[in-house]
Amino acid sequence: MNPLFAHPMGIGAWAWGDRLFWGYGRDYGEEDLRRAFLAALEAGILLFDTAEFYGFGLSERLLGRFAAEAGKRPYLVSKFFPYPWRLSRKSLIRALEGSLKRLGVEALDLYLLHWPWPPVPLRVWAEALAEAYERGLTRGVGFSNLSLAQLEEAKAALDRHGVPLLALQVEYSLLVRDWEAHLPALRREGIALMAYSPLAMGWLTGKLDPENPPGGYRGRKYRPLLPKVKALLPVLKELAQAKGTTPAALALRYLMAKGALPIPGAKNEAQARQNALALALRLTPEEVARLEAS
Repeated sequence: MNPLFAHPMGIGAWAWGDRLFWGYGRDYGEEDLRRAFLAALEAGILLFDTAEFYGFGLSERLLGRFAAEAGKRPYLVSKFFPYPWRLSRKSLIRALEGSLKRLGVEALDLYLLHWPWPPVPLRVWAEALAEAYERGLTRGVGFSNLSLAQLEEAKAALDRHGVPLLALQVEYSLLVRDWEAHLPALRREGIALMAYSPLAMGWLTGKLDPENPPGGYRGRKYRPLLPKVKALLPVLKELAQAKGTTPAALALRYLMAKGALPIPGAKNEAQARQNALALALRLTPEEVARLEAS
């Protein structure tokens, strides 16, 4: 069985060390992230998703440091970034070796292609992932941000090597549901759908005001979805109040109920604990339907 199916939720470490987008070092720092890591473990969240691109390697170093200090070995996921000067299979292997060094482990649990960008064909990166698996540098492989056609191409390439495709990581939330209809078929194929930005970069926490959206990327990206935000937030807040929980926990539980593995971010202990509230929640079919209709 796919080992990812044993993990109902993970923690995404994009913000760990990222100064450009998330502002690491301003309103949160290493100690905040250490506490988030420990709080997640204590709550039973044992999967952490990082990438060499996050903080240009700092996310991996921090995660490796926290795991070593705690004496814990969580399920570790990282990703290869296809910079345009990386033109061969060897570049993926070298990048993976760099990630292993920063994380302080001999093998990853899961290694993903971050984006299927040219100039290198997707098939080449799939073959490189197969090689990494065959060499024991990672126990599983997968892809991020593929279309359905690209997923079929990538799986065919791995199948030729007898290497299972464990995961597809895409944006998925109550606001972005493009892959939702494919979840049952993916699961039948043994492929876990890992949902990044499951809280829509904070929009589904109820803490952002759709009448006064923030500037920057987060505001621009979700501006076309603001009418949907305005319709959904009151329903999330009402259900959360009735169930004694938070809108964020409900939004995460919805994805879990659909069979996805959400990987929300956590920059501090409070956020990690708030994410973990979703683990104890249950949604009725009527509540799921209400969220879907909002």
